[in-house]
Amino acid sequence: MNDSAQAVNFASHLPVMARHQPERQAVVFPHGRDAAGRVSYTHLTFRQLDEESDRIAAGLIQYGITRGMRTVLMVTPSLDFFALTFALFKIGAVPVMIDPGMGIKNLGTCLQEAAPEAFIGIPKAHVARCLFRWASGTIKILVTVGRKLFWGGETLASIRSHVGKDHGFTMPSTQADETAAILFTSGSTGIPKGVVYTHGIFESQIENLKAVYNIQPGEIDLPTFPLFALFAPALGMTAIIPDMDATRPADVDPEMIARCIENFGVTNMFGSPALVNRVSRYGVAKGWKFPSLKRVISAGAPVSSVVLDRFSQMLEPDAQIFTPYGATEALPVASIGSHEILNDTAAHTNEGKGVCVGRPVDGIELKVIKITDGPIAELHDDLIMPMGEIGEIAVKGRNVTREYFNRPESTNLAKIQDASNGGFYHRMGDVGYLDDTGRIWFCGRMAHRVVLATGTLFTIPCEAIFNTHPKVFRTALVGIQINGTTEPVLCVELESEFRDDEQPPITTELLDIGSKFDITNGIQRILFHPAFPVDIRHNAKIFREKLAVWAQAQAQTK
Repeated sequence: MNDSAQAVNFASHLPVMARHQPERQAVVFPHGRDAAGRVSYTHLTFRQLDEESDRIAAGLIQYGITRGMRTVLMVTPSLDFFALTFALFKIGAVPVMIDPGMGIKNLGTCLQEAAPEAFIGIPKAHVARCLFRWASGTIKILVTVGRKLFWGGETLASIRSHVGKDHGFTMPSTQADETAAILFTSGSTGIPKGVVYTHGIFESQIENLKAVYNIQPGEIDLPTFPLFALFAPALGMTAIIPDMDATRPADVDPEMIARCIENFGVTNMFGSPALVNRVSRYGVAKGWKFPSLKRVISAGAPVSSVVLDRFSQMLEPDAQIFTPYGATEALPVASIGSHEILNDTAAHTNEGKGVCVGRPVDGIELKVIKITDGPIAELHDDLIMPMGEIGEIAVKGRNVTREYFNRPESTNLAKIQDASNGGFYHRMGDVGYLDDTGRIWFCGRMAHRVVLATGTLFTIPCEAIFNTHPKVFRTALVGIQINGTTEPVLCVELESEFRDDEQPPITTELLDIGSKFDITNGIQRILFHPAFPVDIRHNAKIFREKLAVWAQAQAQTK
């Protein structure tokens, strides 16, 4: 059957799981603390989540939210968040998901572009919507999760109360190529853009996650990023929502993560590199062991081998930390486990060969093409780079998104038509190369490359060499202008315990490390920064654009 004619819906997995494991907990959520200060929890079973989302779906339809209606969802992680999200998918409405931490200006721009007709949010979100007049020309339907004040509309509690227990709900036959959601990128390397997800793309992602990580129904998941938590019930896993600020994973309380793992017997955990780093530092020092964990998945930025080795010390020998590669526009593209990294690829990374992100997952076709800053209309053989040579990574597959919403110029820049075979490739905006075994080596963002008169420097290979210094937490390569010429600068963030150390000796040691490799021996400017600016979503992607401005200012004052 042609994919476009196939009836499919992300939410269709929930009633299946509700039939197979009705009494098993689907979502467990922190709900205050007891007299001893311990976190107490509330939950919904798979049957309860399925019935509750059915009831909300029926109520939202009565209220006017219909199939295809773009609906902003600004609700903090909660049982209501899960029920609402599955309800919107069941209706065939189009949830619009935006990171609230991206800033008021970007939020307003994103909402204006999305042109939503409905807005579901907590009171704080509605206050901001009114104050900043978000999408005021298109929003007609308002739902408040919590207490409604002056802005009108209905509360979720009221909508729910209008639907009887025997309401009955039939999910529409949404198609694989029908828009399912609009998920905005974080804007960490450019303007935030609304990525159009279809039901078929979500279905492909679920299939890939099952296959790549052998995830089984009945597992216990600890998702520390709210959107990833939605995959757990669809995969038949119990989602344990941690008592943490999901927008600040770098500041997570390691003790809380450990209690969740131990109290619930967590088998699968997702955490940003910043969270994995923080938990591993604390946990290894405390001698923690997590025998229940089968796998840890960490994404959002490269994870250093030092962090992987440290976290591995808390796991059973056959458990791994996996580092999938992808983006909002295409996820997952590839994956690799800590066993292969620590036993093989990490040594090459430390020598400036880039970070190995594994082999493409089934269904992904990957090409490395010539670096081109402008649009590329069609893919031809003369664009494809030879094995081992660095170029831009481009991917094609069922889980690759086709367009950005209301951004035709961005779509044209990011997509390449496959003239020979049909379909299209998505330009990842990343540079890298393929080795002779088919593995992908990531070398950084294309926009972050430093172009010199003598050649081009790529961030990740250069930085990895300097990151081997024991006092260095992370580095960032940027370019500055000196008398009309681009010069490379290495920005350095030291490990916290060494930030008061004398910098001249460390500078000398770093220059000595760099002198041993062709790609780094020309880097002579080193600047120490107290704490790198990072992305709002994972606290792990380095804002090199901001560091470049800072480095330029530093150079001009000296």
